[in-house]
Amino acid sequence: MDGNIAIQTIVPILLLMMLGFSSRKMGILKSGDERVINAYVYYFALPALFLVDLAETNFTHEDLRFVFAGIIPVFIILAVYTFLYLIFGFSKNTLYLLILSTVFGSLAFFGIPFIMFAFPTREGEHLATMSASSISVVSVTISITVLELYKLKKSTIWEGVKRVAKRLSKNPLILSILSGILLSLTNIEIPSPISTSLHMLGSTTATVAIFLLGVFLYGRKYTNTAKAFELSLLRIVFLPIVAFLTTRSFGLPDLERATLVLMHAMPVAISMIVLSERYDFYKETIASLILISSIGAGIYLNLWLLVLGYH
Repeated sequence: MDGNIAIQTIVPILLLMMLGFSSRKMGILKSGDERVINAYVYYFALPALFLVDLAETNFTHEDLRFVFAGIIPVFIILAVYTFLYLIFGFSKNTLYLLILSTVFGSLAFFGIPFIMFAFPTREGEHLATMSASSISVVSVTISITVLELYKLKKSTIWEGVKRVAKRLSKNPLILSILSGILLSLTNIEIPSPISTSLHMLGSTTATVAIFLLGVFLYGRKYTNTAKAFELSLLRIVFLPIVAFLTTRSFGLPDLERATLVLMHAMPVAISMIVLSERYDFYKETIASLILISSIGAGIYLNLWLLVLGYH
């Protein structure tokens, strides 16, 4: 990768975020319009990208090793936090906050565009999609489970399990991922006209998702910034280090290793704003956490690229 890699990643992302932010500030988009754009990305663009890319993937032993290496760091983090919770006895709400601040990254909205800007090749797009889809299945499941446990209170655990299963069964990202894998394993080809439409929809993901981030960040209430900064280090430093060590132990090629480490360093997921409001879960802290991790991403992700040998 040449010396322009920082420009390739930072400039497009910042410009698109600024356009999204300015669209709200200038009144072009109104409060609530971001929900329409979010619905487009969440229900159409991303599922199309996941479905068609996975359906056209012939999974090999190397692909499965890549997927496994990508999800292992999440389970390591869960084990570490659970161990600390049992040893030090801090509150369950603190445990939930630590988990959600670490495992629920913006892999699709931010990660796929960044990887595609950093490694503008077909292989880069493929690795970005495969890593985002596989890690997302795990992180989304964990995140929804944690939020339901937080909301559970006096309800029974069985009721919480049923709610989690119901939400996951309707999640468009998970459904598109499973459908794409099924088509790939059964060697069923998507008809050309449909495949072309899905590729066209999926290709809009990177641009619209980053623009949406700028729209989301406008007009939010940002408090507890010191606490949010401390929590952001879990996502910016701790999880990528775990991923760095894990991928080294798997002996992955450089590009695959870099993709996974970067994916685990992506900012906290934008959708956590919506979820934190829906579950009344540390709303101001989560908003500040997303702001800090997203604004700083252009710098710290390129520092990770430098550590990984891309400079």
